Amino acid sequence: MRRSWLPVVLSAALLTAACTDSNPKPEATNSAAPSVSPSPAGPDYSVWAAGRSTPVADPVYPNYGNSGVDVLHYGLDLAWQPETKTLTGTATLQLRAAADLTEVKLDFSKAYALDGVTLNGVAATGTVADTKLTVPGTVAKDAFATLVVKYHGTPTTVPMPSHRSDVEPLGLTVTKDGGLWTMQEPYGAATWYPVNDQPSDKALYDIAVTVPDGWSAIASGTLKSQDGNTFKYTAAQPVASYLTTLAVGQYKKEAATGPHGIPLTYWYRQGPDDKALPYLRKSPQYLDWLEKHFGPYPFDSAGVLMVPSVSGMETQQMITMGLPDYGNDANFKAGFDADLLHEYAHQWFGDAVTPTNWNDLWLNEGWASYAQHLYTNERDKVTAKQWEDWARGVDARLRKNLGPPGKPKADSFAESNVYMCPALMLHQIHKQIGDAAFFAMATDWAQKNRGTTQDRASFIAFVNQHTGKDFTSLINTWLDSPTTPK
Repeated sequence: MRRSWLPVVLSAALLTAACTDSNPKPEATNSAAPSVSPSPAGPDYSVWAAGRSTPVADPVYPNYGNSGVDVLHYGLDLAWQPETKTLTGTATLQLRAAADLTEVKLDFSKAYALDGVTLNGVAATGTVADTKLTVPGTVAKDAFATLVVKYHGTPTTVPMPSHRSDVEPLGLTVTKDGGLWTMQEPYGAATWYPVNDQPSDKALYDIAVTVPDGWSAIASGTLKSQDGNTFKYTAAQPVASYLTTLAVGQYKKEAATGPHGIPLTYWYRQGPDDKALPYLRKSPQYLDWLEKHFGPYPFDSAGVLMVPSVSGMETQQMITMGLPDYGNDANFKAGFDADLLHEYAHQWFGDAVTPTNWNDLWLNEGWASYAQHLYTNERDKVTAKQWEDWARGVDARLRKNLGPPGKPKADSFAESNVYMCPALMLHQIHKQIGDAAFFAMATDWAQKNRGTTQDRASFIAFVNQHTGKDFTSLINTWLDSPTTPK
């Protein structure tokens, strides 16, 4: 969902910031023909091969996701009417059955009425109940199918399972002036399209959004065209559902160029977001700093979307940022700068390489937080020892209050223990192997695993193989210990 928030604590010398952390309708059914088995004829699914995943059931939020379904591609054709606050959508999903299926079950909000469902071109019965869309129809394991869902309704959000100070409802949010925005980690994507809403099922995306005159639509991916009032975005590299974004509003657009020609786009609201603009325009510098440490930026475009939130989120290729209350101008200058660097760091750690399940959120936040602290320490002339002395005190308090980072509590999503504690663990590895070996390892982790999902076991194996040393005990201790390891 939204990203990381870490309390801004510190003396002036150690200024570090945090990241950025219509009424539902009754069960809806479309009157359609009985469920059918998909026809073996159909499109060439190999064109979506990059979206193939190995879905696994998520142990933290087992009510979301379906390990039997591997969505290869989402084609979302959406239209937003601010006056009636109605979202109309046609979602076309190309999918692979990861197990023998007698029904296709996906996450979807019951705020929407179904206007029609087809499975491989044959009308099917779709039912929305609780948080699930169920479409009967047999699909053999490893067979492909195309599911089309037409729907309309007023988006509604769901509660975020966390105690963070920047907690907001998850999912597609309707603003007072009829705009839209979303942050949706860990499971808010289902508030605007039918989705396999779990991190292990990454997919390709094409998103088209039609809006009224004078309005803009922004989505994750790269803006490929604007045809009248329809904005079309493409994500050619696989995306986890929580990393998609959508916003509609009366936005200003600014284009720039990053390192080696990366196209950058900044979307902002004139007036409310003016103070953020100098930092959005620093994006080429952020990317340059990150590339020097972690290798080439992993996607074909980048940018920042400003929304009326108090948090921020590393949505893929188009970061979604709000403006928290930092307290004063000095804290804003230091904090927003650090937060935006943090979200850009996630493009390598969390976006290009995504955790297989939510127990391993530390893989995202530990790396992005450590990158953030390396950046702010360099910026503020804080030594590694000064930072570690401070960080150990923070780590001790977090482990006492929130527990270790390796098995987070379901009701405490993305709290500060999954940020600082694994960042300090990475620092221990860094100290032992030195700058050259550490950044070579970090670069290879992000570059060689691009487009995949990973977990603790694969990370340990990678570190041990890459360094030629056995860090198994160190990593497990830092992830599982109730107190700060010595």
